[in-house]
Amino acid sequence: MTNAVSFSSVSALEILDSRGNPTLQVRLETKHGPVVAGVPSGASTGTREAVELRDGDPDRYGGKGVTRAVANVDGELAELLLGRDWASLAELDQAMIELDGTETKARLGANALVGVSMAAARAFAGPEPLWRSLQPEGVEARLPVPHLNVLNGGVHAPNDLDFQEFMIAPVGAPSLPEAVRAGAAVYARLRALLRERGEVTGLGDEGGFAPNIAAPEDVLRLIVQAITESGYPAGADGVAIALDPAASELYREGGYAVAGETLTSEDMIDRYAQMVEDFPVWSLEDGLAEGDWDGWQRLTARLGERIQLVGDDIFVTNPGIIAQAIERGIGNASLIKLNQIGTVTETLEAQRVSREAGYGQMVSHRSGETSDSFIADLTVGTGTGQLKTGAPARGERVAKYNRLLEIAAAHPGLPYGLTPGTYRR
Repeated sequence: MTNAVSFSSVSALEILDSRGNPTLQVRLETKHGPVVAGVPSGASTGTREAVELRDGDPDRYGGKGVTRAVANVDGELAELLLGRDWASLAELDQAMIELDGTETKARLGANALVGVSMAAARAFAGPEPLWRSLQPEGVEARLPVPHLNVLNGGVHAPNDLDFQEFMIAPVGAPSLPEAVRAGAAVYARLRALLRERGEVTGLGDEGGFAPNIAAPEDVLRLIVQAITESGYPAGADGVAIALDPAASELYREGGYAVAGETLTSEDMIDRYAQMVEDFPVWSLEDGLAEGDWDGWQRLTARLGERIQLVGDDIFVTNPGIIAQAIERGIGNASLIKLNQIGTVTETLEAQRVSREAGYGQMVSHRSGETSDSFIADLTVGTGTGQLKTGAPARGERVAKYNRLLEIAAAHPGLPYGLTPGTYRR
């Protein structure tokens, strides 16, 4: 990102995300043509995330409209960006942060800022692939293991399942195309098994099935069956499992509500430990609530040498919070979401902090998505080796997997797989 960039037009449009809620599309005009970005939006959110700006008008989209954020792009942000040359994305992002003037980007809206930042990143990339322009110095680009959300619960589905995401990860696949094929095969077999059981095969927010199965262990048994009946080993040599219980959503009055029971932090840790014994679970995201830091320390001490423990709601892609967690021995990997922190530059900084501490990284979509495939390039360029972006179904999810396939075809020399040393089982 060494060439200066200028803009002749800056605008935003209110569009719909994959859940039918309003979000932004940002368009920047450069001398080489337009660059566009679609802004994602989450349903399961951490309390310390950067703030989306919503209109709050109950007569329009139930208060979820984003015309105020659109106006901020068309107004103050356009005034900032136009009429000057920008030397780098970092310079532009910092100027937007200072213009907003709040710690959480609440004045102009993180949804406004991140849309401009993503589009600007494409402008700075110019004719080279976006992933290459996002690649930090000294970091090896890498095609990631896709983590495909094949069964949904929690706030992502209207069923009785409390755990939010059950993902399959083809860690043993020899290439990205074979990983995508494995994911699609297991997904198809899982659909067939659900039908054989008389379960509904409707989809949750992220394209996974949403059957009325309450116990997470029953879901894990079903997924293992789908993996093996698809012809793959369940585990490191084939397809492993990743979980996102989204425990902050389960936490009520000092306990965790799971399948009709109220569990303590220690109960949850014991249950995860048993799952790791009984099933090929390699990664656990948000196993405990974002405020349960003591519990997180005990979870990390108990399972941190055995599996990946990913912080999402507790870290919110915030470099400062991640640094505090590292110091306290919490988790061993960071979930990376652009709109949690609000600019591409700050996202890259969160990744740097994680990488230098030896923490793994999993780049992630949001439950409310657009067809924008930015995170596929971000994952490849920053070499995280892991991307979660939903099921191998629904256009907004498949767009990311298809972008990875394009990159793999155009750059056959790129390595595929988890970063060395990440897999702990």
